[in-house]
Amino acid sequence: MKKMIVTLTTALVVLIFSGAIMAGAVDSLRGGQALTENAKEPAKKDALVVKGGIERSYKQQPPVIPHKTDKDEINLKVNTCLNCHSEKTYEAKKAPKVGDSHFVNRDGKVLTTISSRRYFCEQCHAPQVNADPLVENTFQGVK
Repeated sequence: MKKMIVTLTTALVVLIFSGAIMAGAVDSLRGGQALTENAKEPAKKDALVVKGGIERSYKQQPPVIPHKTDKDEINLKVNTCLNCHSEKTYEAKKAPKVGDSHFVNRDGKVLTTISSRRYFCEQCHAPQVNADPLVENTFQGVK
């Protein structure tokens, strides 16, 4: 009896999933391009430049980058973001200062330089471009 129930359940699951696939319910962002082919290079988009910054969608969201970053360099020796956003330069450059949280290490100790956990800015702060969304997005931020 148990064997029969397992067999029927398996057959039902296979039937449901095969019907969904055949109906085109699973779509790829690659379209009809085969997985074995190289992905097509996306069209180059210009960076979105917004004077005064871009409003956040939720309370703890890291600010997005409202300017071009194509000439910025961030590696183990150089972080050009700090040319404008450091404590020493932000007022003269009229740029937001790096947040105080960026100077705290994982143990809660306040540092005199940016924590290595916060040094690579674009891990959290994303540049923006004028582009259509790849998929429908109905998210509405907190106002």
